[in-house]
Amino acid sequence: MLSLMLGAAVSFAPADAVRPNVVIMYVDDMGWGDLPSQGATGWSMPNLDRLQREGTRFTQFYVAQPVCSASRAALLTGCYPNRLGIHGALWPTAPHGINAQETTLAEVLHDEGYATAIFGKWHLGTQPMFLPPNHGFDEYLGIPYSNDMWPGHPERPKQWPPLPLIEGTQTVQGIDTLEGQEPLTRVFTERAVDFIDRHADDDAPFFLYVPHPQPHVPLARSEGFAGSSAQGWYGDVMQEIDWSMGKILSALDRHDIADDTLVIFASDNGPWLNYGDHAGGVANLREGKGTTFEGGVRVPCIARWPGHVRDGHISDVHWMTIDVLPTIAGMVGAELPALPIDGRDALGVLTSVPGAAPPKDHYLFYYRDNELQAIRSGRWKLHLPHGYRSLEGRAGGTGGVPTKYNYGMLQPLALYDLQVDPAESIDVQHSQPEVMARMLSLAEAARADLGDSLTKVDGNGRREPGRVVETN
Repeated sequence: MLSLMLGAAVSFAPADAVRPNVVIMYVDDMGWGDLPSQGATGWSMPNLDRLQREGTRFTQFYVAQPVCSASRAALLTGCYPNRLGIHGALWPTAPHGINAQETTLAEVLHDEGYATAIFGKWHLGTQPMFLPPNHGFDEYLGIPYSNDMWPGHPERPKQWPPLPLIEGTQTVQGIDTLEGQEPLTRVFTERAVDFIDRHADDDAPFFLYVPHPQPHVPLARSEGFAGSSAQGWYGDVMQEIDWSMGKILSALDRHDIADDTLVIFASDNGPWLNYGDHAGGVANLREGKGTTFEGGVRVPCIARWPGHVRDGHISDVHWMTIDVLPTIAGMVGAELPALPIDGRDALGVLTSVPGAAPPKDHYLFYYRDNELQAIRSGRWKLHLPHGYRSLEGRAGGTGGVPTKYNYGMLQPLALYDLQVDPAESIDVQHSQPEVMARMLSLAEAARADLGDSLTKVDGNGRREPGRVVETN
C-alpha cells in the first residue's frame, strides 16, 4: 500500500479492500459556478467550504447527460444512460424506467452487507417496479420525478397530478402547492440524519443517497431560510442545501465515523439558464442544462474521506459519474455488475495519486433521443454537428417565470482545446488534423456500439429499459 500522509492521498491495491460508509448528495440543476469557491456571490456555503478544506474539489467532473433521469441512471449504474434506454427526463406518465436486469450502486453495496437508503428525488421510473426498494435500497422517502412535474408548472398548468411524496412504494402525500414543497429539503435531511443515527454503531457499513430536488425550479426553501441570502430565492435555497450538508457532517462527527465515511457532493447537470434569477451560473463555461457544452455537463464535485482523499486539494483531472460505481465497487472488493458497464475505476483520481490520469481514454456526451453530440479525450473536445438551445445573450426570466430559448441554434463540427479554452469558443480543427482524425474514429466506434440518431445508426450495444406490461 502507498500511504502519503499530511494532506496527500492513499491508494489501495486490490487486496486492501476497505468498507467505508458512503454518502452521496446529488443536487438538482446546480451550476458549476454556484460554489463560492468557483465564483458564486450572493450566498455562503460554509459547510461545503469545510468539505473542500477536508477533501478534494474536482474542477472537471462530468455528468453523462445534461438532464435529470439520464444523469441519475449514469450515476447509479456506471453506464451511459442511452445504453440502458433512458433518455431525457421521464414524465409522470412514462411507461418505462430502469430495467430490473440492471445493477445499481445500491445493489452492489447491499450485496456486500451495506444498509442502503435514498431520501430525495429518484426519477428512474414511477411505477412500483421501478422504485428504489426494488433496486437495492432498504429505505426510500422522496419524490419519483422532478418537482416541476405538478399542477403548478407555469407552462403546463394542471397537466400533471399533485407531486407524490412516496415512502417505500406507497404515496403518503400529494403536494399541489409551493408551501407543500417548502419542507422537503429539511424533511429529507432529517431522515438522512436519522438513518445515520440508526446505523452508525452497526457492524455493517451504510450507503446513504441524498438527491435533493432543489435547486430545480420551482424553488422552495423552508421558513428558516427565506430571505437568508443577499441574492434572493436561489441563494436562500443554496444556503439550505449547505445546511443539509452541515447536518450530515455533524451526524458523522457525533458518532465518530467521519474518518470511516466517503462523502461525495455533486450536481446532476448544469443550471436551467432561462429561469434567470431562479437559476444558477456557469462562470466562464458555455451554455447550461440541456446542452452538451461544458456548462451543461461539467458540474460541481467535492469528495472527502479523511486519510484517503487528499485534503485541501483541487484536482483538474477529469472523470465522470459513470466511474463512481466501479470506483466504489473496487474499493470495497465487490463484483461489478453482470451486464457490461461503461465506467472505470477512478480510485487513483479520487485519492489524487501522483500522476493519476482519467480512468477512460475518452468520454461520450449523448443527448436527446440518442444523439451523439460531443466527445472528450484528454484536453480535446469534439463537437459533432447538432442543434441546441440558447438564450443568445438574452437575460433569463425573473420570479420563477422563464424566458424562451432559441431552439434553432446549430453547432457545426468543431474541435476545442479545453485546457486553454474552457468556454469552447475557438475551433482548432484545422490546426490539429491528427487529433481530428482520432476523435472522428472514436465517434464511429461509439456509433457502432451505442448508435447515433443524428447519423441514423442503431448501434449493437444498447439495452432495453424496463417497461410496464399492459394487461387486459
